[in-house]
Amino acid sequence: MSKTLLPSGLRIVTEEVSTVRSAAVGVWVNVGSRDESPSVAGASHFLEHLLFKGTKRRNAMEISSSIEAVGGEMNAFTSQEYTCFYARVIDTDLALAIDVISDLITSSVVKPEDVDSERSVVLEEIAMRDDDPSDLIHDLFLETYYGDSNLGRSILGTVDSIKGMSRTSVFNYYKKKYQPADIVVAVAGNVKHKKVEALVEKALAKDGFLDVDNSEFNLRSAPKAKIVGRHKVGIIERKTEQAHLLYGVEGVARNDDRRFALSILSSALGGGMSSRLFQEIREKRGLAYSVYSYAQQFSGAGSLAFYAGCQPSKAEEVIRIIQAVTHDVAENGLTDEEITRAKGAVSGSLVLSQEDTGSRMSRIGKSELVYGEIMSFDEILAKIAAVTPEEVRAIAHALLPKPSTIAIVGPFKSTTKFEKVIA
Repeated sequence: MSKTLLPSGLRIVTEEVSTVRSAAVGVWVNVGSRDESPSVAGASHFLEHLLFKGTKRRNAMEISSSIEAVGGEMNAFTSQEYTCFYARVIDTDLALAIDVISDLITSSVVKPEDVDSERSVVLEEIAMRDDDPSDLIHDLFLETYYGDSNLGRSILGTVDSIKGMSRTSVFNYYKKKYQPADIVVAVAGNVKHKKVEALVEKALAKDGFLDVDNSEFNLRSAPKAKIVGRHKVGIIERKTEQAHLLYGVEGVARNDDRRFALSILSSALGGGMSSRLFQEIREKRGLAYSVYSYAQQFSGAGSLAFYAGCQPSKAEEVIRIIQAVTHDVAENGLTDEEITRAKGAVSGSLVLSQEDTGSRMSRIGKSELVYGEIMSFDEILAKIAAVTPEEVRAIAHALLPKPSTIAIVGPFKSTTKFEKVIA
């Protein structure tokens, strides 16, 4: 890996993979739904859409067709803490990809008519989310867990906030948040760092974007987030054939050294077909088709959640099983065999996920943006390997007995019977 810090505070990171013929470029911006006030809830995601609508040099058709004409792919996504615009192309077309993506960042015009048309698209996306219980459940969990806060509100915003957002408010948000010190450009593939550096500087220098003197870059830092969802149940009533449920407890924040032990604990509990919850819920009792767990980490906040989709009549039983399994692991720990298997699963999944340039670009871009440094692949694997059974048992004992939060989407009118489970 190589890294350059420009005088403007913008960072460029690359990973050379000389055995491939592709290259992936991502522009990572340190802004997400966590940075929004209630009046502009959904602005980061709305803006992600709008930047593709046209710049001073390209219209929407020219933006998309320029990458598709060379067989490449381009897209973007927004999270709670960052937004990423990315493209993957043949290595010889890297200059084009960098120029097009950079154009979105520096020179989008955000026309009033585009705001109005794309507003309808985002409202359709909200409606699509609402029609998909397996997607809606995750927003409901965060809302229940963090409450009416910038971590509890949906990345998409609300119907009211999107309808009420003006062109002026979105454009001002764009100009305020998209600054060089808040941006990392990551490139992975058959590339040379010096060449990438020159291409990025040339592309981003347009319209004076880099004409700021800032030797420091910005890292997100947040105080410990308030958790209001302990012992709470959030329900959205839907006439579904399946109940979709999440049972969650407090996790660890992004910079907590225990995050490696937590990833192993999560894998052992719900990371695959041999995990404890999959075996108990699906294999032994046949109560659900999909069962999994995940740890989510932010600056100053984190959670560990367990998902299952089951018949509505079995929802209470499934929650009680999750509770019984997690409490048993908290008290008695995982077996050495479970921990060894989970460590292998986490390490193997990490290695396999890095088989393409897009995944490598994402790893180095996200790491540089949120940590300010990039661990090598070997360093990460070494961290996972170094986790001891005692450390996994310690974090299980520390986190799993904590007050839980439940989110359920299904044909339920009352939270009463579920509240009794976690009382």
